[in-house]
Amino acid sequence: MSAQLPIDIASARPRRGHDEVGRPIATALQLPSDHVSAIDASHERCVAVGLSRFESPDHSPLGRSDLTVARERNLRLHTHAAPVMEMLFEQIVHTQSMVVLCDAIGTVIHAIGDDDFLARASKVALQPGANWSEPAKGTNAVGTALVAETPTLVHADEHFMHANHFLTCSAAPILDPRGNILGVLDVSGDKRSYHQHTMALVKMSARMIENHWLSDDFRHVMRVHFHLRPGYIGTLMEGILAVALDGKLVGANRSALDQLAMSGAALRMQTLASLFGTSVGALVDHFRSPLAMPLALRLADGREMHLVARFNWPAWQSAMPMATARASAEPAAAARDVVPRRDAPAGLAALCSGDAHLQALADKARRVIDRDIPILIVGETGSGKETLARAIHHDSQRARAPFVVVDCAAIPESLIEAELFGRDESNGGAARGPAAPGKIVQAHGGTLFLDQVGEMPLPVQAHLLRVLQERQVLALGAAEALPVDVALVCATQQPLKERIEVQAFREDLYYRLNGITLRLPPLRARSDIMALAEGIVANLAQRDARGPAAAPPALASEVAALLQRHAWPGNLRQLFNVLRSAFAMAAGARMIRREHLPDDFLDDFLDEPGDEVRSASGDAPANAVLPPAEPLPAPQAMDNTTAPQRSLVELELELIRGTLDAAGGNISAAAKRLGISRNTIYRKLRWNPPRGATPV
Repeated sequence: MSAQLPIDIASARPRRGHDEVGRPIATALQLPSDHVSAIDASHERCVAVGLSRFESPDHSPLGRSDLTVARERNLRLHTHAAPVMEMLFEQIVHTQSMVVLCDAIGTVIHAIGDDDFLARASKVALQPGANWSEPAKGTNAVGTALVAETPTLVHADEHFMHANHFLTCSAAPILDPRGNILGVLDVSGDKRSYHQHTMALVKMSARMIENHWLSDDFRHVMRVHFHLRPGYIGTLMEGILAVALDGKLVGANRSALDQLAMSGAALRMQTLASLFGTSVGALVDHFRSPLAMPLALRLADGREMHLVARFNWPAWQSAMPMATARASAEPAAAARDVVPRRDAPAGLAALCSGDAHLQALADKARRVIDRDIPILIVGETGSGKETLARAIHHDSQRARAPFVVVDCAAIPESLIEAELFGRDESNGGAARGPAAPGKIVQAHGGTLFLDQVGEMPLPVQAHLLRVLQERQVLALGAAEALPVDVALVCATQQPLKERIEVQAFREDLYYRLNGITLRLPPLRARSDIMALAEGIVANLAQRDARGPAAAPPALASEVAALLQRHAWPGNLRQLFNVLRSAFAMAAGARMIRREHLPDDFLDDFLDEPGDEVRSASGDAPANAVLPPAEPLPAPQAMDNTTAPQRSLVELELELIRGTLDAAGGNISAAAKRLGISRNTIYRKLRWNPPRGATPV
C-alpha cells in the first residue's frame, strides 16, 4: 500500500510479551487521556489473545454462501442503515474514505466508498464478508467499539496491526430500543483524511438508524418525543420513549437514556406516571387536537421537559376509548406537575380570530370535507399551511385516524420513493408484508398531507398518480399491492402551473391534486394580527406557569404598532418567534415593551417614524419582485435656468427605483445596497409607486 512505510519486519519486530504493548504513537491529534487509556487497554487485550503486530493476519473473508446468510440474518439492520449510509457518504465523498456497516459480531455486511480507496481497503480485507472484531483484527474502531459499547476513534498507528496503520476509523455502535447492540457504523479512510467532525457525523447517523428501528418496532404504541428545550423536538437530539397502553415504558432511544440518566433496564421499570407524573389518557386528551402545543412536565429531580406524543396508527381507534377511560379512573396525583392549559376550540374554528379572508377560507374548506375532494393549499412559507391541513383533518370524519405528513422537499430524492410507498422486507415475497410501510399505508383511513408537493421528483409523481387513480400501493420490491383509503391534502408555495411549463411537474397530477384550492393570506394582509399576537402570548404564559395560570402580559401600544406595521416575511412562524423571544426577555413583567423585542426585528424600524401605522392593505413580502422601475434618464449638464426644480422626495424615489431595477426587483438586495430597511422601501413605493404600476 502506498501509504505504508517500508519496514524491515525481522529487525523491527519487538519481543513477544509485555514489551509488545506500547503506548500508541499517534499523539498529534491531542486526544484526551481516557482515549489513550482505552487504546492501551485494547492493545493489552490483543496481546492476551496472542495477536502479533507484524505477522500477516488472516484476510480471507466469508464464503459467498456464508456472507449471504449473514446478510439475511441482518436484513432489517441493512434496510434501516442503507439509506442513512448513502446520506453519510455524500458528506465525505472524495475524501479517500468509505462507510462500513458491521453486525453485532463485527462481520462487514455492507460498504460504500470512493472506488480507489475501496481497492486499498480490500488489501487488508476491509470489505463485506470480513470480520473486524478485536480477536480477528486487533485494535480497530469497529472491534473496539463492540467491546467498549461506545463510539470509538482509532487513528493511524493506534491500530494494533501494522498493516492497518494507514487507516483512520471512527465507529459508533447501533443499539436497539432495549440497549442491545445491533451492529456498528464506521467511517474508515486514509489517515491523512482525518477530520474531527467525522465522529460527529457517524454518531448522528447511528442515532438516525436507531430512531428508525425504534419507530418500526413500536409503530403501534404511543411514542413520546421530548427534550429540555422545545426547539429540539423533532431533531436528532430529542429523546423518544415507546409507551404501552397501560403507561409502561417499553423502549427508548439513546438520547432519552442520556437525558434521563438511566439505563435501558432501569427505564423499563418506570411508567409515565412515575417518570413524568402523567398518564396515557392525559396525553391522548391533550394531543388529540392538531393544534396542541408541546406539553411541559417536570421530572422527579425538578427538571422541566417539553414533550409531544404521537400516536398515528389505525389500531389506536379502538384503544383510545379504553385509554381515556383508564385515565379518568386514575388518581389525580398521576397528573402532578402538568402545566395547566386553557381549553380552546379545535379545528377550523380555532383558526378564525377575526380576519374575514380566513373566515371565508374556513367556510370554503368545510364545504368539501368528507367529500373525497383533494385539497391544495397555497401560501407563503410560515403562513400556516400544515396547521390548516390539521384543522381540516380534525373537522373530518377521519379525525381519530392518522394524520401523516410528508415533506417532499426535506426527503432526499433517493429516499422519497421508499418513504412514500414503503419497502418490502421479503424481496418480492409478499407473505410477510412490508417491513417498512410507506407514509401512504400509514395514513390508511386518515389524511395524507404532502407538504411542498411541487418539489416532488418526476418519477415519484408518476408513481403517486397511479396510487391515487388505483387506490392501492405497491411497495418497492413487493409482489402485491395494498389497498389504501386516504384523504389527500397538498401544500405548496410555488406556482405549480409555472412548474408544469418548465416540465418540472406533471400536468395530469396537478389536476388530480387540485380538487379545490385554498389560498392562505400572508400575515401582513390579515386584519387579526393583534388577536393572533395576544393568543400567542397567552399560550406562552400558560406554558410558563408553575401553578395556576397567571394573567398573560399585555402588549404595549408601541409594540402593537410595530407588530401591525411589520411586513412579516416569515409570516406566523416569524410572529411566534418574535413574541416568544419578547416573552422570555420580559421575564414575568406585566407588559411587553419595545426593549423586550429582538434586535433583528427592531432593525427594520431604525429609520422609520415611531407613530406611523401599517396600512390596511399590508406590505409586500421581503422577497417580492416589484414591477421594474422606469429607467433613469441619461445624465445631463445642470442648467438651473431651464431644469425643473425636483424635490428631495422625488430624487430619493428615483434612487430607490433605480437601485431596485438594478437588483432585478429583489427588495432585500436593494435594501442592502441602499443601507435602509426593507420596510422603508415598502412604505415609500406603496405611497409613490412607479407610474403605471399598481401600489403594493
